[in-house]
Amino acid sequence: MTLSLGLVGFGKIARDQHLPAIVATDGMTLSAVASRNASAPGIAHYQDLDAMLAAEPTLDAIILCQPPQVRFDAARTAILAGKHVFLEKPPGATLSEVEALVALAADKRVTLYASWHSRHASCVAQAKAWVAERSVRRVEIVWKEDVRHWHPGQAWIWEPGGFGVFDPGINALSILTEILPDPVRLIDAMLETPVNRQAPIAARLAMATSGGAPISAEFDWRQTGPQSWDISVETDDGTLCLGHGGNSLSIDGKALPPSPEGEYRSLYAHFGALVTAGQSDVDMAPLRLVADAFLRGRNCPTDTFED
Repeated sequence: MTLSLGLVGFGKIARDQHLPAIVATDGMTLSAVASRNASAPGIAHYQDLDAMLAAEPTLDAIILCQPPQVRFDAARTAILAGKHVFLEKPPGATLSEVEALVALAADKRVTLYASWHSRHASCVAQAKAWVAERSVRRVEIVWKEDVRHWHPGQAWIWEPGGFGVFDPGINALSILTEILPDPVRLIDAMLETPVNRQAPIAARLAMATSGGAPISAEFDWRQTGPQSWDISVETDDGTLCLGHGGNSLSIDGKALPPSPEGEYRSLYAHFGALVTAGQSDVDMAPLRLVADAFLRGRNCPTDTFED
């Protein structure tokens, strides 16, 4: 069976990651794109999801790549139309709206997939297997990048529900909650928010495993030069370091051979398997930690930020 896909929101991530992954995945074809500002050559184009659903009734699934603030309404519309739904990360602007989508998808018997692409980075599964056989003593996350490079002129990320620095930071939290065998809880947070913005540009989190191992995370969107996407896990039997967003791995300073990168191809393969099995996959652990950071965090105003 070939799944006919409609993609909503055709920005940089959709063009650079989703489109080539769909093309490379057996059993899937991109039949339509809905976007106010962009189109894909040779693919049917519509201004919005409603128009796409009306004109393309045979679509099997909808891929949602718009900002999180508007994703709930689109997902609900697609589910009510009987379509399977693939959510780009984060799956929504709030926990409650994602929970509502889970219930609706179950009621309509369609697949709902909350994708976490960083969990599919080339070294994450290997790291998870290594950590599972050891006792974790401490975890340190340093996740710093240049917002002007990755999100130039994207005003939505600075608005409520846009996540600010947690837009990339949640990638680190998705890896963290994947590789650790124990649940993670947030203890404290400090959020630096520019005085002219509504979402943080930097954050420091203090967390712990259920067994009490401390976890620190430092997120910053003001990094220039080399970018930092690193997670270090100290155990009773050595220290593991995941670098390059989960695409490099070393243990006690010894680098392990890298595996081929293919995050989004892996996401689509998993989505196809879920649809075939009639299942959903919606893990909210990374989003819950972000929500806890906003609930528990101390807001510290910082300098004005302009793109």
